[in-house]
Amino acid sequence: MFEEIEQRFRKIAPLVDFCSLRVVRERSERLYIRQGVVQPLQLLDDFGAMITVMDAGGLGYAATSDLSMSGLKTAAERAVEWARRSAGRMLFDPSKLAMPAPSGAFQEQAARPWNQTSLRDKIELAMDLSAQLNTADEIVDWDVLLWGKEREQLYLTTDGARVTQAFPILIPGMSVTANAGGETVRRCFGGFDLGRQGGLEMLDQVRFTEQAEILTREALELLRAPNCPTGTMDLLLDSDQMYLQLHESIGHPLEMDRILGDERNYAGTSFVSLDMLGSYQYGSKLLNVTFDPTVSGEFASYSFDDDGALAERQFLIKDGILERLLGGTISQARSGMPGVSNSRACSWNRPPIDRMGNVNLEPGDASFEDMVRSIDHGVFMKRNCSWSIDDSRNKFQFGCEYGRMIRGGELAEVVKKPSYKGISATFWRSLKAVGNKDTWTLLGTPFCGKGEPNQAIWVGHAVPSCLFSGVEVFGGE
Repeated sequence: MFEEIEQRFRKIAPLVDFCSLRVVRERSERLYIRQGVVQPLQLLDDFGAMITVMDAGGLGYAATSDLSMSGLKTAAERAVEWARRSAGRMLFDPSKLAMPAPSGAFQEQAARPWNQTSLRDKIELAMDLSAQLNTADEIVDWDVLLWGKEREQLYLTTDGARVTQAFPILIPGMSVTANAGGETVRRCFGGFDLGRQGGLEMLDQVRFTEQAEILTREALELLRAPNCPTGTMDLLLDSDQMYLQLHESIGHPLEMDRILGDERNYAGTSFVSLDMLGSYQYGSKLLNVTFDPTVSGEFASYSFDDDGALAERQFLIKDGILERLLGGTISQARSGMPGVSNSRACSWNRPPIDRMGNVNLEPGDASFEDMVRSIDHGVFMKRNCSWSIDDSRNKFQFGCEYGRMIRGGELAEVVKKPSYKGISATFWRSLKAVGNKDTWTLLGTPFCGKGEPNQAIWVGHAVPSCLFSGVEVFGGE
């Protein structure tokens, strides 16, 4: 099908300075079990294309799900018209922009492809896990999610570029809710933070079938636990909380279009400015953050972004110093600053904008046990359950599902409703230890929202457990 579309595009492509075609097909199957009952199966087959035109100082887009010759021709004519209308009104001159002309392919492998396992077998697996979650009278709600996707993309330009990419995706999850009297608690695994590329082999990699017993036990522990105390203390965050801390207080603030003001009406601005590059101390010397779309199996790995830029690993923050921003080809041209290959669109009917891709916190050399032993008075927190951060991505407050106090270098009693707050740069400068490779986990969310009209896109974060000193901690009422 892609070959036929390519032939049609070559025939109808307008004579302009630059023209590209981006074709996207996404098929997904979402299986959800709640309280032992199979919910309606959600199936998706989404197929369309976007044509981008740059000509005479203007830029225009047009998307269509009509991939016939006439449908592509109509879309191309609309894109040319929008390019003409925008000429002379742009924040930058597209005619001076050298767009990439890539050639290549990307194919993530799946050892157990989603579509090669029968629906019956997947339902039986989910139902078995659902039964394992419902093991006590206090359990009042429980669910299991298995969500498989296949995404294929074709990128072409009139000057000969051609890229094909294919992404098998799996998003598993489960949760359990417990109640006793007026107290209700919830423990989750996966769902909005455990997307990866690959097949059902991922379930073995993350020990998915072992999680039901852990979640149920911890939910019952929380019912009997006291609230987390309030005070300033050391804070040890598990990787499943570190991913969101990284996402909100480093990933979003470093997006170049946000810094340039494009997102201020919707998603906000950033406390980061262009003049901070090369000198701003974002965190302690232990903080090393990379943009890395080359990690096998991570959620947002690819060979080329949606504007055709070659995917390469780059340090964003090195030894605590801000070195590079998350800006794609167009933002780099506008700002004159170095960026990365992160122009990405959520679908065929959205234009590429600056997105995180894989933003990873590089592992350190501390074991989890060593970090615990180093804490005289502190708290360990797992899994986010609430978050709030201001429009400039500076002041934040996060709540977690599960906590344990640490006293004299040992894990102590369980506490519920553990929360903490801070200011982004101040918080990262308090980074005291970074977990080693054993604590480093591939995580990712399919629901990162941004852009007008909105784009919910998949983002990867590989993160270790981390220890911070002198953090404001508090509990619920």
